[in-house]
Amino acid sequence: MKRAYVVDAARTAVGKFGGTLSSVRPDDLGAEVIKALIKRNPSIDVNEIEDVIFGAANQAGEDNRNVARMSLLMAGLPVTVPGLTINRLCASSLQAVADASKNIAVGYGDIFIAGGVESMTRAPFVMPKAESAYSRSNTVYDTSIGWRFINPKLSEMYFPFPMGETAENLVEKYGITREEQDVFAHNTQQKYQNALDLGKFK
Repeated sequence: MKRAYVVDAARTAVGKFGGTLSSVRPDDLGAEVIKALIKRNPSIDVNEIEDVIFGAANQAGEDNRNVARMSLLMAGLPVTVPGLTINRLCASSLQAVADASKNIAVGYGDIFIAGGVESMTRAPFVMPKAESAYSRSNTVYDTSIGWRFINPKLSEMYFPFPMGETAENLVEKYGITREEQDVFAHNTQQKYQNALDLGKFK
Protein backbone atom coordinates (compact mmCIF):
# COMPACT_ATOMS: atom_id res chain seq x y z
CA MET A 1 0.00 0.00 0.00
CA LYS A 2 1.06 3.57 -0.63
CA ARG A 3 1.85 5.92 2.22
CA ALA A 4 -0.34 8.99 2.66
CA TYR A 5 0.95 12.35 3.83
CA VAL A 6 -0.61 15.59 5.00
CA VAL A 7 1.20 18.15 2.85
CA ASP A 8 -0.59 21.31 4.02
CA ALA A 9 -3.32 22.42 6.39
CA ALA A 10 -5.47 25.52 6.70
CA ARG A 11 -8.42 26.59 8.82
CA THR A 12 -10.66 29.54 9.50
CA ALA A 13 -10.36 31.63 12.62
CA VAL A 14 -11.71 29.99 15.77
CA GLY A 15 -15.30 31.08 16.19
CA LYS A 16 -17.81 30.94 18.99
CA PHE A 17 -21.58 30.71 19.15
CA GLY A 18 -23.03 34.02 17.99
CA GLY A 19 -19.53 35.43 17.40
CA THR A 20 -17.84 37.36 14.61
CA LEU A 21 -18.26 34.51 12.10
CA SER A 22 -22.00 34.20 12.73
CA SER A 23 -22.83 36.08 9.53
CA VAL A 24 -20.85 33.65 7.36
CA ARG A 25 -22.49 30.57 5.84
CA PRO A 26 -20.75 27.23 6.41
CA ASP A 27 -20.31 26.59 2.68
CA ASP A 28 -18.60 29.99 2.39
CA LEU A 29 -16.28 29.06 5.27
CA GLY A 30 -15.41 25.82 3.52
CA ALA A 31 -14.83 27.55 0.20
CA GLU A 32 -12.41 30.08 1.73
CA VAL A 33 -10.27 27.33 3.24
CA ILE A 34 -10.14 25.41 -0.04
CA LYS A 35 -9.18 28.61 -1.89
CA ALA A 36 -6.36 29.21 0.59
CA LEU A 37 -4.99 25.70 0.14
CA ILE A 38 -5.04 25.94 -3.64
CA LYS A 39 -3.39 29.37 -3.58
CA ARG A 40 -0.62 28.14 -1.27
CA ASN A 41 0.07 25.10 -3.45
CA PRO A 42 0.24 26.35 -7.06
CA SER A 43 2.09 23.23 -8.21
CA ILE A 44 -1.04 21.12 -7.66
CA ASP A 45 -3.20 20.62 -10.72
CA VAL A 46 -6.75 21.03 -9.41
CA ASN A 47 -7.96 18.63 -12.10
CA GLU A 48 -5.95 15.92 -10.35
CA ILE A 49 -7.85 16.29 -7.05
CA GLU A 50 -9.62 12.97 -6.59
CA ASP A 51 -12.17 14.10 -4.03
CA VAL A 52 -13.01 16.71 -1.40
CA ILE A 53 -14.15 15.00 1.79
CA PHE A 54 -15.69 17.14 4.52
CA GLY A 55 -17.12 16.15 7.84
CA ALA A 56 -20.25 17.95 9.00
CA ALA A 57 -22.31 16.90 12.00
CA ASN A 58 -25.17 19.25 11.23
CA GLN A 59 -26.64 19.11 7.73
CA ALA A 60 -30.07 20.54 8.44
CA GLY A 61 -29.66 24.00 6.92
CA GLU A 62 -27.14 25.91 4.83
CA ASP A 63 -24.81 22.90 4.92
CA ASN A 64 -27.26 21.77 2.25
CA ARG A 65 -26.86 17.98 2.38
CA ASN A 66 -23.41 17.97 0.76
CA VAL A 67 -21.43 20.95 2.02
CA ALA A 68 -18.21 19.52 0.59
CA ARG A 69 -19.56 19.73 -2.95
CA MET A 70 -21.00 23.22 -2.45
CA SER A 71 -17.76 24.50 -0.92
CA LEU A 72 -15.49 23.12 -3.62
CA LEU A 73 -17.63 24.59 -6.39
CA MET A 74 -17.66 28.02 -4.74
CA ALA A 75 -13.90 27.75 -4.29
CA GLY A 76 -13.61 27.52 -8.07
CA LEU A 77 -12.63 23.87 -8.40
CA PRO A 78 -13.73 22.13 -11.60
CA VAL A 79 -17.17 20.51 -11.66
CA THR A 80 -15.37 17.24 -12.38
CA VAL A 81 -14.05 17.19 -8.79
CA PRO A 82 -16.54 15.35 -6.58
CA GLY A 83 -17.43 16.18 -3.01
CA LEU A 84 -18.34 13.86 -0.15
CA THR A 85 -19.84 14.88 3.19
CA ILE A 86 -19.66 12.42 6.08
CA ASN A 87 -21.03 12.48 9.61
CA ARG A 88 -19.41 10.95 12.69
CA LEU A 89 -20.61 13.80 14.91
CA CYS A 90 -17.71 15.46 16.77
CA ALA A 91 -15.17 13.25 14.98
CA SER A 92 -16.49 14.00 11.48
CA SER A 93 -13.49 16.02 10.28
CA LEU A 94 -11.05 13.51 11.73
CA GLN A 95 -12.94 10.76 9.90
CA ALA A 96 -12.70 12.74 6.66
CA VAL A 97 -8.90 12.88 6.99
CA ALA A 98 -8.78 9.17 7.85
CA ASP A 99 -10.92 8.30 4.83
CA ALA A 100 -8.72 10.35 2.50
CA SER A 101 -5.64 8.62 3.91
CA LYS A 102 -7.17 5.17 3.40
CA ASN A 103 -8.18 6.04 -0.16
CA ILE A 104 -4.61 7.03 -0.99
CA ALA A 105 -3.21 3.92 0.70
CA VAL A 106 -5.31 1.55 -1.42
CA GLY A 107 -4.75 3.45 -4.66
CA TYR A 108 -8.09 5.18 -5.12
CA GLY A 109 -6.36 8.49 -5.76
CA ASP A 110 -3.30 10.60 -5.02
CA ILE A 111 -4.63 14.03 -4.04
CA PHE A 112 -7.50 14.66 -1.64
CA ILE A 113 -8.72 17.66 0.29
CA ALA A 114 -10.11 16.58 3.65
CA GLY A 115 -11.52 18.51 6.57
CA GLY A 116 -14.82 19.75 7.85
CA VAL A 117 -17.08 22.72 8.34
CA GLU A 118 -20.28 23.78 10.04
CA SER A 119 -21.83 26.75 11.81
CA MET A 120 -23.74 25.99 14.98
CA THR A 121 -24.87 29.61 15.12
CA ARG A 122 -26.55 29.40 11.73
CA ALA A 123 -28.11 25.97 12.28
CA PRO A 124 -31.86 26.30 11.71
CA PHE A 125 -34.91 25.57 13.78
CA VAL A 126 -36.84 22.64 12.30
CA MET A 127 -40.23 21.08 12.83
CA PRO A 128 -41.77 17.86 11.54
CA LYS A 129 -44.39 17.72 8.84
CA ALA A 130 -47.89 16.96 10.04
CA GLU A 131 -48.69 13.26 10.04
CA SER A 132 -52.33 14.01 9.27
CA ALA A 133 -54.48 16.89 8.07
CA TYR A 134 -55.15 19.62 10.63
CA SER A 135 -52.58 18.19 13.04
CA ARG A 136 -51.89 20.32 16.11
CA SER A 137 -48.36 19.00 16.42
CA ASN A 138 -46.03 21.97 16.76
CA THR A 139 -42.76 20.56 18.09
CA VAL A 140 -39.81 22.75 17.09
CA TYR A 141 -36.19 21.64 17.43
CA ASP A 142 -33.07 23.79 17.61
CA THR A 143 -30.54 21.95 15.44
CA SER A 144 -27.53 23.75 16.93
CA ILE A 145 -26.70 20.87 19.25
CA GLY A 146 -28.07 17.54 20.35
CA TRP A 147 -30.47 15.06 18.82
CA ARG A 148 -33.84 15.68 17.17
CA PHE A 149 -36.54 13.47 15.67
CA ILE A 150 -35.31 10.56 17.77
CA ASN A 151 -37.11 7.31 17.08
CA PRO A 152 -39.05 6.51 20.29
CA LYS A 153 -37.87 2.89 20.07
CA LEU A 154 -34.25 4.03 20.18
CA SER A 155 -34.95 6.39 23.06
CA GLU A 156 -36.22 3.43 25.06
CA MET A 157 -33.03 1.49 24.30
CA TYR A 158 -30.45 4.25 24.73
CA PHE A 159 -31.04 7.71 26.14
CA PRO A 160 -29.93 10.21 23.46
CA PHE A 161 -27.30 12.11 25.43
CA PRO A 162 -25.51 14.86 23.49
CA MET A 163 -21.74 14.53 23.15
CA GLY A 164 -20.92 16.92 26.01
CA GLU A 165 -23.09 15.02 28.48
CA THR A 166 -21.63 11.74 27.24
CA ALA A 167 -18.14 13.04 28.07
CA GLU A 168 -19.25 14.00 31.57
CA ASN A 169 -20.87 10.59 32.06
CA LEU A 170 -17.67 8.82 31.01
CA VAL A 171 -15.59 10.98 33.35
CA GLU A 172 -17.84 9.96 36.21
CA LYS A 173 -18.03 6.29 35.21
CA TYR A 174 -14.28 5.79 34.81
CA GLY A 175 -13.08 8.26 37.44
CA ILE A 176 -11.08 10.38 35.00
CA THR A 177 -9.69 13.43 36.79
CA ARG A 178 -9.20 16.91 35.35
CA GLU A 179 -5.48 16.53 35.96
CA GLU A 180 -5.38 13.35 33.85
CA GLN A 181 -7.20 15.14 31.05
CA ASP A 182 -4.77 18.05 31.22
CA VAL A 183 -1.78 15.69 31.09
CA PHE A 184 -3.28 13.90 28.06
CA ALA A 185 -3.86 17.22 26.29
CA HIS A 186 -0.34 18.43 27.11
CA ASN A 187 1.23 15.19 25.84
CA THR A 188 -0.74 15.52 22.61
CA GLN A 189 0.61 19.02 22.07
CA GLN A 190 4.15 17.82 22.83
CA LYS A 191 3.84 15.04 20.25
CA TYR A 192 2.69 17.56 17.67
CA GLN A 193 5.58 19.91 18.49
CA ASN A 194 8.11 17.08 18.28
CA ALA A 195 6.73 16.00 14.90
CA LEU A 196 6.87 19.60 13.70
CA ASP A 197 10.48 19.99 14.87
CA LEU A 198 11.41 16.77 13.08
CA GLY A 199 9.98 18.10 9.83
CA LYS A 200 7.14 15.59 9.67
CA PHE A 201 4.75 18.25 8.38
CA LYS A 202 7.00 19.55 5.59
